Amino acid sequence: MISAAVTSAIAEWLDVKSAVDDASPQTIQAYQSDVLEFATFITAYHGDATGIGPLTRITITDMRAWMAQMRNDGLGARSLARKLSSVKSFFKWLAKREGFDPTVVLSTKSPKFTKKLPRPLNEAAAKDVIDLIDAQSPTPWINARDTAVVTLLYGCGLRISEALGLTGRDFPIADVLRITGKGGKTRIVPVIDAAKDAVETYVRQCPYDVTDNGPLFYGTRGGPLTARTIQKLMQSVRMQLGLPATVTPHAMRHSFATHLLSAGGDLRSIQELLGHSSLSTTQAYTGVDTARLLDVYHQTHPKAK
Repeated sequence: MISAAVTSAIAEWLDVKSAVDDASPQTIQAYQSDVLEFATFITAYHGDATGIGPLTRITITDMRAWMAQMRNDGLGARSLARKLSSVKSFFKWLAKREGFDPTVVLSTKSPKFTKKLPRPLNEAAAKDVIDLIDAQSPTPWINARDTAVVTLLYGCGLRISEALGLTGRDFPIADVLRITGKGGKTRIVPVIDAAKDAVETYVRQCPYDVTDNGPLFYGTRGGPLTARTIQKLMQSVRMQLGLPATVTPHAMRHSFATHLLSAGGDLRSIQELLGHSSLSTTQAYTGVDTARLLDVYHQTHPKAK
């Protein structure tokens, strides 16, 4: 069993991550699960729950044993890499607080894995998804709500958390939205007429008052709409359309970026619209293939002509 001192240290670290790094509640929950799981393993492995001590004396053998156990439990390389990243973050903080050398943990190599590229929908499939969403519920205002949310994901490239984070103060939707995304970064996002119209249609039918201090999107019982509701909706729609499991709310954001690029948008502009700090992230997001980039290069670079 994990000692109270270790539990308290993890809680303190999570408070720092939340306050300083502005990590989302979902990220904090993942951090907590990963580090508690690691601490539980180390405690059981050493049979010592007396305090922080065992964590300050981690050895290479300990790290290898933990990773081997995770593998034996069926954990994939990608998930293990994420857990290791969480553990390293915690140990980097704990070492400063306790004054020990965390090199053993920080130098542990992450398992290699092939990064999965996003799977955007083609334009016809994206339209089919939005059209079908408007016929999923026998309650008209719910159909209008869900259509508005997904139209914002596809039409503006919003994350699901960003769309559901809009409040009544954002209505009526203007030509641009000021969105605060990951890491507290703010960006300006143009809003297409279809998205503005969809939100207006929803608000007209919504049985709950859309107020400045309340959510823009309400759940059936009057609380804030949850991401899980939209995820389940997308799961149902993709099954009806025979689309793959990669068609999630986030896939609509992928599709937004890919379709902009196909229409002639440049990566730098798309990077700004998505709120990415790294251009390479945007490139992966849009599924850019090397052949297309080379084609653009040969057509536009003065030295390549």
